[in-house]
Amino acid sequence: MDEMLMGAIAVASLVAGLFFFRFWRSSRDTFFLFFALSFWIEAANRVALTVLFGSEFEPVFYLVRIVAYGLIVVAILQKNRKRS
Repeated sequence: MDEMLMGAIAVASLVAGLFFFRFWRSSRDTFFLFFALSFWIEAANRVALTVLFGSEFEPVFYLVRIVAYGLIVVAILQKNRKRS
């Protein structure tokens, strides 16, 4: 059951990344590119978690999440800095 949920989360993250990538292709705004990369990293992280280890308590998975969420924070900060 856990593997099925991890797969569903991975697919949802992959689709969300494709959604943001499509907006990046039409607008060339790096905000959308950073969001797409973040979701794709999270999808890869979920697949690796399920296939390679099976335990979420390995520190490497938290480091990958920090990178993914850091990309979102950088995208938001960069977008707001351009306005001022």
